[in-house]
Amino acid sequence: MNEDTFWQLIDACTPTGPDPDSERLAAALTEHLARSPVYVVTGFAEQLSWALYRLDRRELGQGLSGDSFLYTRCAVVAAGREVFEGVLRDPSAFAPFATDLIWAESLLYAPDHAYERITGEEWHRATRYSYESYANTKGWAA
Repeated sequence: MNEDTFWQLIDACTPTGPDPDSERLAAALTEHLARSPVYVVTGFAEQLSWALYRLDRRELGQGLSGDSFLYTRCAVVAAGREVFEGVLRDPSAFAPFATDLIWAESLLYAPDHAYERITGEEWHRATRYSYESYANTKGWAA
């Protein structure tokens, strides 16, 4: 899955109306991915990890706990490509997500749940980029 397809899928699965913790988005993504070949699920996980890794930067996460920073980065991705790219261009655009504790933890698990539905097995995911907080050493360099 390429980056454009990833963002198109996020957009297509974004519900109308409020979805404060992106639970409905995650459910829609899981449903879509579970009807896809496994390579689509793994491709989605790779793109999600890459997006979260790109947001893993000192100017965004300083002062946040690891989990808070991860779930807040998920919320930026859940908000769509325009918001994501806006945060990359202007780190101050991240502040409302962090100060208002806007989280989207459930987004992390959509590919895992889809994989399990397709294969009947738990997925021990290993993506090229880690989505864990503080994994992007370049982003946290002084």
